[in-house]
Amino acid sequence: MGRRDARAASPRRWAPVALLAGVALSAVACGRATTPAAGGDRSPATTAAPTTTLLPAPVIPVPPLLDRADVERAVAQLDELAERAMERTGVPGIAIAVVHQDEVVYAEGFGVREVGRPEPVDADTVFQVASVSKPVASTVVAGVVGRGTIGSWDDPVVRYNPRFALKGPYVTEHASFADLFSHRSGLYTGAGDLLEDLGWGRDHILGLLDQQPLDEFRASYNYSNFGLTMGGEAAAIASGASWEDLADSTLFGPLGMASSSYRHADYEARDNKAIIHVEEAPGAWRPNNVRNADAEAPAGGLSSSVNDMAKFIRLQLGRGTFDGQPVVDPGALQTTHVPHQEISHPDDPATRTQFYGLGWNVSTDDQGRVRLDHSGAFASGAATNVMLLPGEDLGIVTLTNGSPLGIPEAINNAFFDAAQNGSPTVDWLAYYEQVVRAVLAGEQPETDYAEPPADATSPRALDAYTGTYANSYYGPLEVSADGDALSMTMGPPEAPTTFALTPYDGDTFSFQTIGENAAGLSGAIFTVGDSGAADSVVLEFYDQRGLGTFTRA
Repeated sequence: MGRRDARAASPRRWAPVALLAGVALSAVACGRATTPAAGGDRSPATTAAPTTTLLPAPVIPVPPLLDRADVERAVAQLDELAERAMERTGVPGIAIAVVHQDEVVYAEGFGVREVGRPEPVDADTVFQVASVSKPVASTVVAGVVGRGTIGSWDDPVVRYNPRFALKGPYVTEHASFADLFSHRSGLYTGAGDLLEDLGWGRDHILGLLDQQPLDEFRASYNYSNFGLTMGGEAAAIASGASWEDLADSTLFGPLGMASSSYRHADYEARDNKAIIHVEEAPGAWRPNNVRNADAEAPAGGLSSSVNDMAKFIRLQLGRGTFDGQPVVDPGALQTTHVPHQEISHPDDPATRTQFYGLGWNVSTDDQGRVRLDHSGAFASGAATNVMLLPGEDLGIVTLTNGSPLGIPEAINNAFFDAAQNGSPTVDWLAYYEQVVRAVLAGEQPETDYAEPPADATSPRALDAYTGTYANSYYGPLEVSADGDALSMTMGPPEAPTTFALTPYDGDTFSFQTIGENAAGLSGAIFTVGDSGAADSVVLEFYDQRGLGTFTRA
């Protein structure tokens, strides 16, 4: 294959990884498997977004279908479920906790915190929970709403953070906390994520999101880490505190979640912590580099243990109370549990539509019960899931220290299946591993940069490409030559990243992508003017929404 059009968009690995967490990957069919969507419907929704006004309670309450004996029967199978998952996948460590009727009825750890070391996982081992951070973050903001610091979930964010801006004055003026926490602001999936991978901090990234093109406001679902982070940051500004301190004072302190924090440094300081791992080959895992998610802390930066997360589940099922004491206003919390935006729009009339609340996937199971859940997925080495059946006063959380294979979703679904039917009726692990591997495979780039085309031409003299190139979104790009080697440097000045540029075909070079959203080799496509020097370069991997053109300064 020869040169490509510099504007051709190559698919990104970040999209399927992010959507693993944002789509209801938990089928909870309790009798038959309902296939979860592999990604959010990118087309605009055809109905208006629901308001956050709560509907009146049903006149006739729906009685629980499960009693303590049903739950205990399912709990008795959890050891085997966890051990089977470890045996089949080799994942290093798993921790699970179950809450029923305000009681922690199970909390156990399995495996090791790090491959090659003996320290075991237990119920107090701290994991990076990835996007399970989101329902915790929405609970923190519910606390702020309940105190009246924010008038309501529907208040415009710009009222509390005058620096808030998205592309277009109408969206900037009207986007609410509910819009940002339900992924309906119009920001596309992945907006800001590649800046984070380059090492830019939260304030810098949020200040650039007004350059991101938008999908339809309140009529589209696009899972956005930094959109939700914008909402959390505005709540913190309204409260006169940092996000991290706000979470401590609003939630972690009152619940006694002493092992939980939105600060990566706190995770690093824990003695009893699980190290993230990536799968090198089926059943073979290695410890990975540190994943610091401070930049998107409300969306993905939480670390916690299952003992702490059990307290969080008790608060959710207790309508904002914990140990008999009110912690979060029940109305503000319940608003997070109701549908705000359609995720999927199935063509099959027998397939249930999936919805997103505020930091929660919201759906129903085969028995018509409301189900809340959220997954977390770091491609760099974490997979987590929390799942609740509020009508049954039942919840489960599973944390793992391995890159996503559907393990926590499989365990949690198998648990609810066993509670309903006596034992799992589906091989949930095989089912979810197939789903997750298909999602992670995603679409592949059109160009394979591993092998130059047979008719490839040589590049020009390297000084044709060297120099400084400007980009208002990613910042400056410095292209340098050292002998016959070309490289480019970009990112924050205090910690820039240098990429080797390998000749591919003429004025096109390849480079290795980095970070949580890395997708192998990508292209750097130079456009050379009449002067014989490059006028611009398009970095395909960074050309999300057309933002990847760098022009010679």
